[in-house]
This record gives sequence, C-alpha cells and structure tokens, in this order.
Amino acid sequence: MYHAETWKEKIRLFLVILWPIMITQISLSAMNLVDTMMSGRVGTDDLAGVAIGSSLWSPVFTGMNGVMLAITPIIAQFMGANQRHKIHHTVTQAIFLAIMLGLMIILVGAFALHPILNLMDLEENVQHIAFHYLAGLSIGIIPLFLSNVIRNFFDGQGFTRITMIITVLAVPFNVLLNYSLIFGNFGMPKLGGIGAGYATGITFWIILIISIIMTFRIEAVKKYKLFVHWVKPSFKAWKEQLSIGIPIGLSIFFEASIFSVVTLLIGNMFSTTVIAANQIVISFTTLLFMIPLSISMAITIVVGYSIGGKKLDAAKQYAFIGVLGAIGFLASGSVFMFFFREPIAYLYTTDPIVVQIAGQLFIIAIIYQLSDASQASLQGVLRGYKDVKVPFYIAFVSYWLIGIPSGYLLAAFTNLGPSGFWVGITLGLTGAAIGFFLRLRVIYRKEKAKLD
Repeated sequence: MYHAETWKEKIRLFLVILWPIMITQISLSAMNLVDTMMSGRVGTDDLAGVAIGSSLWSPVFTGMNGVMLAITPIIAQFMGANQRHKIHHTVTQAIFLAIMLGLMIILVGAFALHPILNLMDLEENVQHIAFHYLAGLSIGIIPLFLSNVIRNFFDGQGFTRITMIITVLAVPFNVLLNYSLIFGNFGMPKLGGIGAGYATGITFWIILIISIIMTFRIEAVKKYKLFVHWVKPSFKAWKEQLSIGIPIGLSIFFEASIFSVVTLLIGNMFSTTVIAANQIVISFTTLLFMIPLSISMAITIVVGYSIGGKKLDAAKQYAFIGVLGAIGFLASGSVFMFFFREPIAYLYTTDPIVVQIAGQLFIIAIIYQLSDASQASLQGVLRGYKDVKVPFYIAFVSYWLIGIPSGYLLAAFTNLGPSGFWVGITLGLTGAAIGFFLRLRVIYRKEKAKLD
C-alpha cells in the first residue's frame, strides 16, 4: 500500500484493494445463499427452520466479528505511520481474544438457545430444524473468529487478495458439503436444513486451516511470525482493541439484528409461508449488500492508512469515492431487483404462494437500498478515523428506537402486514445514514484542527 497523490491514482488504489474484498464477501454470502436455496428445495419447513436459525446466528456472528474488525484500522494506521513492528503483538493478542469470545458464545448458546426457541411458538418441526442447524454450525464458531483475525491482519496491510484466495478455495467445499449433508448424497446422512448448519461449521474449519497455511507461505507476511513467536496475553492490549471493537461490534449487531428481529417477529405474527418468503428477500438483498459492505471495508483501510500518514485531504477524497460508489451500485441493483423479483424468488422455492409474497416484499425492500448503501459506506469512513463510540449511539437510536418500533407498529396495526417491517427498516437505515454523515463532518473538522 502507498500514499496516492492524484484522483486517478486514488481510484486505482481503491479498486485494487476493493475487488478482492468484494469477491470475498460475495463468496461468504454465497455460502448462506447455498444454505437457503438447498434447504428450500427440501421443503418449506426446512427453509423456515434455516431462516430462524440464521436470524438468531447472524447478529451474533456479525457483532462478534465487528469486535475483531478493530484490528483493521489499527493495522492500517500502523502501516500509514510506518510502525509495522507493532503489528505482531496486536494480532497475537487478537487471537487470544477471539478464542475467549468463541468459547463465551458457545457457552451462552448452550444455556439460552432452547428457551429462546420455546418463546417463539414455532411449529415443532421448524423449531427442531432451527435448533439442530445452530448446533451443527457451533462446531465452527472458534475457527470462524480466528480466521477473521487473520483476515483482518491481511486486509489491514492492503493484502486483500490473500483473503479472496482463501475464501474462493473454501466455497466449493461448502457447496459439496451442503449437497452431501442436506440431500444425503455420497453416503452421507440426509439431514435436510440441519445439514446446512454442519456444512457451514466444517467449512469454517477449512477456512482457518487455509488461512494459517497462508501466514507461513506468503513472503510478505511470513516476517511477522504469527503462530511461531508467542507473547503473553495482555489485558492492556485487549482493553485497547475492545475499546474500538465493542462499539463497532455493537453497531453492526444493531444493524444485523433489525433483519433478525423482523424474521423472528414475522415468525410469531404470520405463517410459515410468510417466514419463507421473508427469508428469500433477506437472503437476496444481503447478497446485493455485499458490494457496499465491501466498499465500506475498503474505505476503512485507505482512510485509516491516510490518517496514519496525516494526509487528511486524501482521507476525504477516498470517502467521496467510496460513498458515491456504494450508492451507485445499489441504485442499479434495485432496478434489477424490481424487474426480476419473481424469477429471483423461484431460485429459492417452487411454492407459487411463497413466490407471490416474496415478490411483494421485494418491492418494499427496494426502497431501503440507497439508505443502506449510504449508512454502510459512511460507517466505513468513520472506522478509518477510529471513531466508533458516537456512531454506536447513532446506530442504536436509528435501528432500535426508530426502525424496529415503527416497523412493528406498521405491521401490527395497518394493512401493510409483513411489508410494514420493511418500511420500518427503511426509516431506521435512513436515520442512521443522516447521523453518520453529520458525525463525519464533525470528525473531519476536529482532525483538520489538529493538523493546522
């Protein structure tokens, strides 16, 4: 990575960092897509069970990975300030932290999962599938968190292609495992939607193993001697990482939990058919969202690198490039989604009633796409500045005090039905985008005053 001077050089560098992240995120999302599509081919109950299980897991997964995401801006600023000697200690402490967080999640899940599912009043078969889907997935929680530490170690230095290679290598394993365990092929047991959980958990182990091998094989990162030279656990280092990571993780958790809570509320208020249709919309819009999310991650890297090198104007220019790019992509994606909403739904299910409901929900979901692109990319800029506490409060208010309550009121007390939840999501994401934009203006002025 280097400090680009002209707009043309900045766009070129940004794209060099972005495209591997984009392929990585699409590949990761494709794993969830395969889970959903293959489960839907078994039956509506399997699709609904995987939907409920994914909705419980998704905010936990994204929130905890957000905690690990703190490593990216820390390393990027070390790189920009030419303090590479600090990277080994930071990453090793993050490895310790990831193991602790993984064990904590498994322990909490062991005690809390059954009571949570019992509260939801699901059909017995749907609850059974959701529980065992998550039980299977839990075998890969610790390797998932560890591999994300390694990913952030690569990405923070601008080596995003390494992560891309690792993920692309893992996707065929995930597809094969799903095909084997969901449908009972190649002598494996036919587990239906439950098999998707075990396939994902095993895939996380494959990703970790490949990631560790890469730290020994790639010349540019061998010098850091990860997994060779160990240091003692440091509470001070954990505190520093958590002071950045917890607000990031909670912000991401609040956003991801909107969709999860909507799925859970729909599970209580509407039929299994509506649950399945809602999951189709969430699954496809999540796939589209991988592009603005990738742009957000790339922004964090280049802005952090620029701030570390005290190049504030460059950070501002990268923010402009990234935010406009994210909005432009989802605007185009929304047009595609409008015209092909029913054919998209048929990729997931053969049930015409589910397709009809999904088509209606797609129209409402289109509305929030631009707000989602704006808020995601603006958060990426703020993380590059290591500004995370105020964005955390903005996220909480927007998603939980505006988005969820308004969505529930519209769904429960108007004729909108399940579409009301998507209107509420739109209001929450729009509020977040406005809040993050105003916060960025404040932070930029503060950083400029430091340099003047």
